[in-house]
Amino acid sequence: DESAIKDNFSTVYQLLEEMVDYGWPLTTEPNALKAMIRPPSVISKLSSVVFSNTTVSDALPSGTISNMPWRAAGVSYSQNEIYMDIVESVDAIVDGSGNVISSDVSGSIQCQCHLSGIPDLLLTFKDPELIDDCSFHPCVRYGRFERDQVVSFVPPDGNFELMKYSLGADRRANFSPPLDCHFQWNVTSPDPNKPSSADVDRSARLVVDVRVRSLSSLITSASRNSTVRMAIEDVAVTIPFPKQVRTASFQVSSGSIVYDEAGKVAKWTLGKLVDDASMPRAQLTAIIKLNPPKQSKDGSEDGDEHNGGVRPPNLSLHWKIPLTSVSGLTVSGLSIAGESYRPYKGVRNVTKSGLYQVRHS
Repeated sequence: DESAIKDNFSTVYQLLEEMVDYGWPLTTEPNALKAMIRPPSVISKLSSVVFSNTTVSDALPSGTISNMPWRAAGVSYSQNEIYMDIVESVDAIVDGSGNVISSDVSGSIQCQCHLSGIPDLLLTFKDPELIDDCSFHPCVRYGRFERDQVVSFVPPDGNFELMKYSLGADRRANFSPPLDCHFQWNVTSPDPNKPSSADVDRSARLVVDVRVRSLSSLITSASRNSTVRMAIEDVAVTIPFPKQVRTASFQVSSGSIVYDEAGKVAKWTLGKLVDDASMPRAQLTAIIKLNPPKQSKDGSEDGDEHNGGVRPPNLSLHWKIPLTSVSGLTVSGLSIAGESYRPYKGVRNVTKSGLYQVRHS
């Protein structure tokens, strides 16, 4: 966010100064950076203006000189808990007929850790052979994973990304789009042979239909309630209009739409869609007024706009499906050693869109 960077420029500058030393990355661990530079707040901003105080700590973080720089010393919680999300992101290009032109699936394990002391965790999978081309947080003992296919680590405090992985081509081939998204793009241009058409504006009409497709290609978690219909959450369609657009008016059958006049981008937010064939399609209709075509030096229309040829937009889809995965990767156990308490533990799967684009046929 550009405004956030401008409002906290001094903090950003201090972070970069600590992270980079003569052009080389030095300190990149979030916990260490938080200990060295306090996050901005209203009080800290007032204090820096009135008393010229700095947010930079005089002391080094407690983990700097230890063999675990990612974890602070003396961490204590009254309620110990750790939660993990196995998030698989789908990057895909889909044509107007719903066929997948290209796709890629990458996964990550996002953790939220609030554990006292220095716990030693062991994460095991039912089918570790599904993990391919993986990378880990520095806290993971990579040699142990290479030998036993288990993830052994002392976690950082707070939120962090434990690991990333990708899926092989055989697993990606089973994926089918969870949403049907079809759109029609028609441009109407005045007839240049009719004198009366000179005052008629060029216009375009966009119609977008969205509905839930079969979710059978996704593998559901064992914890999901089978009596409840599956649903796709946070559904949204981003429409970047061509530069020739002058004005646009919209009508939607469900959800809400926001149009950025300056950037010529519309975002249609649909929210939650249930996997029910009896539900009607969600539809968006846009009536667009276009600027006159540019004239080239010889007096003819610009080649890109000849015969009213305004290129149709490519739609970007955003969605999330809880308790599902493309790979079927499942955690079989999460054990803790080195501490006597028994923490709350939770693991869930989430499938969501990455760079997911629908192109006009």
